[in-house]
Amino acid sequence: MQKISPFLWFDKEAAEAAELYVSTFAGSRILGRTKMSETPSGTVEIIVAELAGQSFKLMSAGPFFKFNPSISFLVSCDSKAEVDEAWARLSEGGSALMELGSYPFSERYGWTADRFGLSWQLMYRPGSQARQKLTPTLMFVGDSCGKAEEAISYYASLFEGGRVGDIMRYGSGGGSDRPGTVQHASFFLEGQGFAAMDSAGPHEFTFNEAISFEVECADQGEVDQFWQMSAEPSAEQCGWLKDRYGLSWQIVPKALELMLADQDSAKVARVRDAFMPMKKLDIAALEAAYAGLG
Repeated sequence: MQKISPFLWFDKEAAEAAELYVSTFAGSRILGRTKMSETPSGTVEIIVAELAGQSFKLMSAGPFFKFNPSISFLVSCDSKAEVDEAWARLSEGGSALMELGSYPFSERYGWTADRFGLSWQLMYRPGSQARQKLTPTLMFVGDSCGKAEEAISYYASLFEGGRVGDIMRYGSGGGSDRPGTVQHASFFLEGQGFAAMDSAGPHEFTFNEAISFEVECADQGEVDQFWQMSAEPSAEQCGWLKDRYGLSWQIVPKALELMLADQDSAKVARVRDAFMPMKKLDIAALEAAYAGLG
């Protein structure tokens, strides 16, 4: 079971985006759709999708956050034709950040924002069928530039099986990037692959809530453990937090997902009303609301 799922916040296009991504990546499907009313964003729709065997969640909840390249998804392709096909689908109506072509690090590569603004890096990687298909890639910019190595070591210390993989560093010819900082690094959390890089360029963006990572917790002990990541009390709401690098996480007990999936609308409404004012989620209080107690 996937412990950490990318969670994508759209204005109102989650369903349309999910259809695009499912049609782009082989072995993908939509697993479920739910709607919740009377939230701070009004009625929201959440779609659970499996993209190339990996769990993603997409939510339509209003025009509060915009995607940007600080988090992108690296797509490992086993052929150049696969790169071209994915590029044709994902770049339509979007904008290229690095044009599709040949680069020193890959014979076929392109970086594009799709028509919803979500960033994808498409790379020909021979033998990639044995790899994780979609790899979340974190770009540390602004005040966080130069902290990629520190951050991934921190994340690896928090999650079971966490480890830092290969690190490629900038040399003296790295332009505005300081020698020794991270040009590209891999790291692994709960058996899932991630990547990170530093970038000292004049970027006008950084991490925001448009992309967060949802951590599914088995019990209150796990909720409490991962809540220690919170570094901005003002950002704490409904199980959401921001860590010391500005990255957003959702620390969510599995029990909440099961409660919200109940067909009894009165139970769902009670649980919704209980968790909305919470910062860190309290499973016992949610269960009491679900049961109609208190």
